[in-house]
Parts: sequence; C-alpha cells; structure tokens
Amino acid sequence: MLGRYRPLKPLGSGGSGSVWLARDEQSGLDVALKIVAREGKAAARAEREAAAAARLRHPRCIRAYAFARDARHVYIAYEYVPGQTFREALRTGELDDRRAIEAGAQICEGLAHAHAAGIVHRDVKPSNVLLAANHDVSVRLLDFGLAQMQEAETLTAQGDVPGTLAYIAPERLGGMQASEASDVWAVGVMVWEALAGRHPFWNGSMLDTARAIQEGAPPLAGLRPDLPKAVLALVDRTLDLDPRRRPTALQVAQALRDARPKRRVAKPRGRSLALAAPLPRLAAAGLAGTFAGWTSEALPFFPAGWWLGLAALAAASTYARERIGLAVALAVPVLPLGNVSLGLALLYGVVAAGWLAVAWREPRTGLLAAVGPLLGPLSALGLLPLAATAMRSPLRRALQTAAAVLLAALAAGFRHVPLPFTGDAPPLGLGVAGANDPLDVAGSLLRALGDHPALLTEASVLAAVAAMLPYARSRGRWGIAGIAGLLLAGAVLAVPSAPVRPFVLAAWLTWAALALRSRAAT
Repeated sequence: MLGRYRPLKPLGSGGSGSVWLARDEQSGLDVALKIVAREGKAAARAEREAAAAARLRHPRCIRAYAFARDARHVYIAYEYVPGQTFREALRTGELDDRRAIEAGAQICEGLAHAHAAGIVHRDVKPSNVLLAANHDVSVRLLDFGLAQMQEAETLTAQGDVPGTLAYIAPERLGGMQASEASDVWAVGVMVWEALAGRHPFWNGSMLDTARAIQEGAPPLAGLRPDLPKAVLALVDRTLDLDPRRRPTALQVAQALRDARPKRRVAKPRGRSLALAAPLPRLAAAGLAGTFAGWTSEALPFFPAGWWLGLAALAAASTYARERIGLAVALAVPVLPLGNVSLGLALLYGVVAAGWLAVAWREPRTGLLAAVGPLLGPLSALGLLPLAATAMRSPLRRALQTAAAVLLAALAAGFRHVPLPFTGDAPPLGLGVAGANDPLDVAGSLLRALGDHPALLTEASVLAAVAAMLPYARSRGRWGIAGIAGLLLAGAVLAVPSAPVRPFVLAAWLTWAALALRSRAAT
C-alpha cells in the first residue's frame, strides 16, 4: 500500500474502517495501519484524528508516524503496541483495584497532555484505551477522531452528541459543548465501572441510560466501602453533575496515585516471585478440576475412568481462559446427572446456565462454591465468608457461600457421612431417579431441604456474613469484631446442637485475617 506498507494481518475493524498490522518497508518497523474510505464524515474524521495525534507527544497517547491518502482511502500509520483494550480487560476480570486505579491515572496523564495542547478527546471509553502487553499497567489513548481542537471547526451538526452514550457527560446531553471536564467525567465512569464490577448508568436502553446519566452516579462507597476513602471521594468528584466542580485531568492523575491501595513488595527469594504470579489462576484451575473430576467420579459416568481426563480438561482450560474453563467445568455434570434422570439433568442445566451468567464478571472465583465439600469434612465451613472476600459483588459472595454449604451437604450424602452442622444422617434417596420432569425434581429437592432446615439456616447466616464482610472491614477493627461475633452468634444460635468450637475458631481466624488486611491497607 502506498508503495510503502505491507499488510501482515488484520487487527480489527469497525464502522469507519479497519486496522492492519503492517510492515513499513522504508523503516522496517511494524505499524498499526488504519485504513478509512474517503466518503462521508469518515474521511474528515480520520484527517482530524491524524491532525490531533500529530500534535501529541506523550507516552500515554498512541503515536502517529505518518498520514497519507489516495483516490479511495485515507491512511494513518500508528505505532504498533500489542495488548488488549480496557474493555477486554474488564471482560476477562484482569483489572484488580490497584491496576484499575493506575490505569485511570495514566489515562488522565495522557488527557492532561492533550488538554494542554488544546485538544478535547470527546470519546474516552474502554474500547479507546489500550493496555500494553508484557507490562503491569501501561496505557495508550486511542482514536482522536472525534477530538475537538481550539482552532478547528466541529464535525457534528447542531444538536449532535458525538461519542458513546454510556460515557458521555450530562452537560453534553443538555446541549453544552464538550470540554476537558467531559473527558474527566468519562474517566470517572471507567474507574467506577472497573472498581464496582458494573456500569453506573447502563440500563439496557439508551433512553434509560441518558436519564440515569442526568440523575448522577450513585456513590461508589455504596458498593465498595472497603476502598480507601480518598479513592471513593475522588471518583465521586469526577462524576459531579456540575463540570465546574470536577478536578482537572492532571489533578485526577496525581490524586489517584496518592490514594491508590498500597502494595507491599517483598524481596524475592529463589523462585518465590515466579511462583506467586500464577497462583490465583492455579487456584481457579484447581477448583475447576476438582469440581469436574469429583462430579464425574461420584456420579454414574461411563466409561468410568474418564473423570481424570475431564478434571485435567477443566483445569487446563480454566488456566488458559477462565470463562471457557468455568463453562467446561459446569457442563461436565450434565451427562452423569442424565444417567440418574433426565429431569435432574435439565434442572441442573438451567441452574448451571444461570450460575455462568452470575459468575461471568468474576470467572476466576466462579467455582468458589466447590470448596464447600473440601471444608465440610474439616468442620471448617465457617471460613467460607472469609474465602468469599476475593469477590467484589455482595450478591456473588452470598450466592457462592450458600451454594458451598449445600454442596457440602450433597457431598456428605454421597459419602454416607453425617450432614454438616447438625450431624444428622443424610437421606438415603431424594426420589429423583428416573424422573423426566425438571419441576418434579425441583420439588423433591426442595422437600428434602425442608426436612433439614438447619442447613438452610446456616447457609443463610454464612451468606449474610459473606455479603457484609467488606462493609465491616471498612468500619475498622470494631466492625470486624462485630461481624466475627455475628458469625459466631448466628451460627450457634441458629443450630444450638452444632459444635461450638469450629465456629469459635472460624470467627477468630476471620477477625485476624481482616484485621491484618486492614492494617496492611493503611
């Protein structure tokens, strides 16, 4: 192309054009070559994008090497930075609190440079932020095609609102012109979304989303009270409905750096550093393999020796791609349950699909409930709320904890050992063998659970404690002591016949672990 660029492979495409990995035969560099047809507003937008990018020289702004056109297309050659977008990182759950806050600071650094050059981006959103591969956090701002420059005319007609609705500031919806404060708002939405695990405004329809934007974002503290107060206050300031009260991009960058959660770095010894990095993924893979292997070994499955292969498949796929591994592990029990009854397999399929949807945002902890059968024989189910603190959502923490208790009871039935908490003998049968109607199976299971109300009570108590733990932690040591006391009192009073010692130990361990975390965070 143009006697200079040799296309190697496509990197992506959209409504305005396509991007290719290309080799610049003159310099020998690999570049990201954006190709836009010369028709409509797309070509004018591409020229504006090139003009804006040419004025920016900052490590957080993607660098433009060259701009050219021919009779059919407009071309922009950018530096090629392998990686993934902020949106992709959100979907895969790869942005923890520290990385999300650092990414927000770096985005604001790039915006501060653009604002100083008289350029307003006007389309800051997760898909326009690139996270470079092989770095902890290293962002590049992309796509200045909607950029507004001080001496340039606008591309949009009167009344048009360029950009993506979910990240547009309320003043722009009201007809005001975009400003530096509008870009700051968009970064605030991105950081809010990354820390909360959901979008603050998106309601499924454009009209409802626009109304939610104009009403303002709910305080982030309502979902993440465990975050540093300075972070919570700063995110709320970036989402102030009055653009005059929002901090500048440079102020946000500096404040995020000052307020981000501290990470203590220990000196590596031998291979400890190399082993620490994949531990969360290894733990997720281990849970997936345990769940798939145990279900295919304990339930009637033919041929009998396949459980080892299924466990290995679930573990390997989870380590490679956590969402795929979660789906594989949840799918394994369908055939064994079908050997028991069609109705049971159908009912499980519906539950598994719902579970996959609930865990989609946090796939790494999607099978945390599988620790229930492991902790049950140790009389350590009281530690489930502490284990669930790895999840952000209170609902997911509660669901995973309750499911872990029920799975522990189910495992006790298969092992023909006393049920957790009460020590009652498990039922000899549930009356679901050979049933074809999933509703009949659901009724039988609910009746069996009703015959052992202590299990449901304990599951509810532990689920409530799991949902409340981060809130208690944000209240300091007294809050932590209170939640540990609730764990002990709720569990013991709910089932007076339950042994007290395991719950006392679980309450003390929960208090100690949360107290140490709070001390480390400060």
